[in-house]
Amino acid sequence: MKLFYSPGACSMAPHIVAREAGIPVDLVKVDIPNKKTEDGGDFWQINPKGYVPALQLDDGRVLTEVGVICQYLADQAPASKLVPPFGAFERYEQMAALNFASTEVHKQIGALFNPRLTPEMKEVQLATIARRLDSLEKMLAGKDFIAGNSFSAADAYLFTVLNWTNVHKIDMSKWPNIQAYMRRVGTRPKVQETLKAEGLVK
Repeated sequence: MKLFYSPGACSMAPHIVAREAGIPVDLVKVDIPNKKTEDGGDFWQINPKGYVPALQLDDGRVLTEVGVICQYLADQAPASKLVPPFGAFERYEQMAALNFASTEVHKQIGALFNPRLTPEMKEVQLATIARRLDSLEKMLAGKDFIAGNSFSAADAYLFTVLNWTNVHKIDMSKWPNIQAYMRRVGTRPKVQETLKAEGLVK
């Protein structure tokens, strides 16, 4: 399988899941602005949406969207327990966490990357982000991970997008549960492997 990624982008989530699950994937770096792969290929041909991640299976089929790819990879290695089994209520709790990471954290923090954001728009966006982080702070109370007390695919996604608060220099001191969570996930050996593989830490 090939995982098309950009360092530190949301594609880091399935990269973490693959490493946690022990699933080998070939990493293909993508130049997002120019839609080119590192070997000069046309990324539009891989993903017509034009963004990472994209997971190309060995038979040539391509999966897109972070949450779906995370879920797919985790399901390929059930022994890793990165997703609960089919039919279990806990599976739907984990899916809810994946969706929260996607629609309420990824999209809100990700909006700050827009270079055309005016100071007024940024102020509104930061207020929305603060409300989402307030909710997340409560969700993490008394829990080690977002969907319970074991690391799941949802944590890989949530960690990835929360990591962008560092890029945007958002003061996280108001949210101690989130800070502790980030330290807990960030020190996992496979997460560290991923960060090093993407050139984000030495």
